[in-house]
Amino acid sequence: MSKNISRREAIRWMAMTAAAFLAACQKVTGLPGGVARTATPSPTATQLPDPTTTPPTQIPQETKPTMESQSMSIVFMTKSISADGLMKIYATLGRKPEGKVAVKISSGEPGGHYYLSPDLIAPLVSEVNGTIVECNTAYGGGRADTTSHLRVMEEHGFTAIASVDIMDAEGTLNLPIAGGRHLKEDVVGSHFANYDSVVNLAHFKGHAMGGFGGVIKNMSIGIASSMGKSLIHSAGKETTGYGLNTPQDDFLESMAEAAKGVADSKGGNILYIDVMNHLSVDCDCDSHPADPTMKDIGILASLDPVALDQACVDLVYAAPDGKDLIERMESRHAIHTLEHAEEIGLGSRKYERIDID
Repeated sequence: MSKNISRREAIRWMAMTAAAFLAACQKVTGLPGGVARTATPSPTATQLPDPTTTPPTQIPQETKPTMESQSMSIVFMTKSISADGLMKIYATLGRKPEGKVAVKISSGEPGGHYYLSPDLIAPLVSEVNGTIVECNTAYGGGRADTTSHLRVMEEHGFTAIASVDIMDAEGTLNLPIAGGRHLKEDVVGSHFANYDSVVNLAHFKGHAMGGFGGVIKNMSIGIASSMGKSLIHSAGKETTGYGLNTPQDDFLESMAEAAKGVADSKGGNILYIDVMNHLSVDCDCDSHPADPTMKDIGILASLDPVALDQACVDLVYAAPDGKDLIERMESRHAIHTLEHAEEIGLGSRKYERIDID
């Protein structure tokens, strides 16, 4: 089982120092959300055309379960973690991104190896004619400046499958946040304004500070500039550093608020996908992540980021081998990110999960 470590130690790890463990994080137990939210496929779901042969735009409107037409958000799932599985679940969403499309991934810290494979995502990136986007880190490492980050993108194989854009290479952009408790603006890479739509393509896994990382983290810290990352970590109080004394819940709430700023800025033109493989307790930002102690689960997608991350959390709790990742999430009070995200209107934790296999 992984060790409980303090937020301070986790931040110092992110800065790649040799700080020792100082304190244990709060332990929070219980099933997230308190109730099971997985539903069996509905009659509507079974009427969907085969998405492997029907383009998203040709799925009949009356048979497409969407957030707008259901009392609960819809989350689709396939157990096929493959390029074909990713294409199938994208098609099942039934919404084609418009205009210039950003595909937000994590490029992965040099030395790490659990980031999403270029071979896995290449057909989807090509289908949407997307540009792979990222922002520089705020903790040092191999992706702290644009030149180094582009080198990593090349070494990890992403430049071979698509155009790549480090969005904060030429400055920042402030996005307003409605209803934020800690943040009134989210500071992101200035190139974010160049895109009309976003495919938020996240690797769901653990995280040393947030407990888990899914689509909400991928578009909050992931799209924030270096300054924006510091504002999130410090709950709006600091523009540099890592907010060493920030209360954990304030940090988690700030992640949710930054994600809402990003979502609102695109007017709903974002598709959300979580790939649940290589389920380490550590993030792709770790150059030496812990080996996974649980099996891969599948790929999930939704138009609601809160429902999607909640569904992934619930699947970890339901897994017979999820003990270590559950401990990581509970020791960081990770579920509070989703609680606050729902509270401020980013999405709903109530969902119906439809298995498309």
